[in-house]
Amino acid sequence: MALHPKPSLAAILAFVSILAVPAPAQTASDLFALAKAQAKAEHKNVLAVFSASWCGPCKLYERFLQDPQMKPITDEAFVIQRFDVGERPNSGHSDTPGAVALRTALGASGEPGFPFIVMTDENGDPIINSYRNSDTNANVGYPTLPVEIDWYIEMLKRAAPSLSSGELSATRTWLRKHARD
Repeated sequence: MALHPKPSLAAILAFVSILAVPAPAQTASDLFALAKAQAKAEHKNVLAVFSASWCGPCKLYERFLQDPQMKPITDEAFVIQRFDVGERPNSGHSDTPGAVALRTALGASGEPGFPFIVMTDENGDPIINSYRNSDTNANVGYPTLPVEIDWYIEMLKRAAPSLSSGELSATRTWLRKHARD
């Protein structure tokens, strides 16, 4: 029977330190490329969400995307890709490398507010974003007002024409019901 020597404490600590090194953060370009590839394979568009961990409206939009009633509707038409932007120093969160540049390339002007939503085709070409009627001073973000909900539904109509009138109606109803949560 072969005996296996016990590893030294130094060897164990060296191994553990290798495991503790964080993997480099994926860049926005890498994440967007993966989302576009998945969208092509699944015949969908991409829903790009630029948000921050501290942002209340971003958390509400995330709740909307994850809701058991809304998730199947959104997932039917989109591959969702989230990007962190606007993170605060010493918050424990960091921006996705290159996300601000990508957000600008996809149509954001300056600091558009949070969340900033862009719906693209499978090639990454913007179809529509959360600037209501292209007004760069009117980022809808998480829609709560009737005019914002109307714009979000318009975004879905343009970027997800396969959604049925029933699915659009269910989305509108959900947003109205949760507008003040």
